[in-house]
Amino acid sequence: QVRLVESGGGSVQIGGPLRLSCKISGAIYSTYRVAWFRQAPEKEREAVAVMFDLGTTHYADFVKGRFTISQDGNQKSVNLEMNNLKPEDTATYYCAVDFKGNTRFNWRDRRAYQHWGKGTQVTVSS
Repeated sequence: QVRLVESGGGSVQIGGPLRLSCKISGAIYSTYRVAWFRQAPEKEREAVAVMFDLGTTHYADFVKGRFTISQDGNQKSVNLEMNNLKPEDTATYYCAVDFKGNTRFNWRDRRAYQHWGKGTQVTVSS
């Protein structure tokens, strides 16, 4: 059974860094793409960043230049390095994995992903 567990969340001051990790276990197949989403209170879950199996990455405009997604070579862990954090980055962050290669869904579409973690909270304040 595939399991995703996020870690690294916490409270940080405006402008500070934080590094999130997502451990992937139970996977039989290689990941086609792995992504980070976030959801703030009373807002819809939104895509933050994605990494495809060949290493291509994409970012939401609101994190470009500040966040970096990376994955361990064995595909057992995906990380999100976050810098220059802003109050609007406050949210619960989720990792998600697409093993099937649901190419009919854009990387920003939650329907592309079959497995999700339970999330880790990030709070940015002064």
